[in-house]
Amino acid sequence: MIALEKKEEHFESSEIVRDIVIGMADGLTVPFALAAGLSGALSADANSIIITAGLAEIVAGSIAMGLGGYLAGKNEIDHFDAELKREYFEVDHFPEKEKEEVKEIFADYGLSESAQDTIVEELSKDKDKWVQFMMRYELGLERPDPKRAQKSALYIASSYILGGFIPLSAYFFTNNTQKGLLISSIMTIISLGIFGYFKTKIVGQPPIKGALKTILIGTVAAAAAFGIAKLIGG
Repeated sequence: MIALEKKEEHFESSEIVRDIVIGMADGLTVPFALAAGLSGALSADANSIIITAGLAEIVAGSIAMGLGGYLAGKNEIDHFDAELKREYFEVDHFPEKEKEEVKEIFADYGLSESAQDTIVEELSKDKDKWVQFMMRYELGLERPDPKRAQKSALYIASSYILGGFIPLSAYFFTNNTQKGLLISSIMTIISLGIFGYFKTKIVGQPPIKGALKTILIGTVAAAAAFGIAKLIGG
């Protein structure tokens, strides 16, 4: 029982980290690219316009990202419920076929036929546990947190807002767009590097490489937006 609880905590934590990564990655990159693009298109005293546009983008982006996270979480729950219903149906109507599938699972672990028969007969005495076993070991599905959709929306949207304010904040305390862009770029590059480092370290990949890759992606996006704005604006 203790081992099972630890596994569920680990599963939930990994989902939270994934949501934060999704929200923070877009939050740092998209508003930064928008601010850079506007800095290249507007006059030097247009900080207030960039701030207004940036805030509007952060609000719209966080809502869109949060809604996407909610729908993804809801689909995960709906998928699990549909598969659970199907497994109960199969156990009720095709018990022998389901028993053979259980035996196949244990056969892959090298258990003898007699051991397989014993386990199957014991397991099939409790329909709920039988179905739970099939969900986990046949389909590889864990029961999602019933509040998964709401939590996912909250974590993604909050992370997006936090990430978005980092590049935009430079324009609050500077008096022209070029200074704002310079400070915003420095702050965002540092933040992208830190974020990329820990993001890749958590998943067990080389953190320095991950930091550089994250910085490169954010810089290319901002440079492209700035260049296009300059080109269009003449």
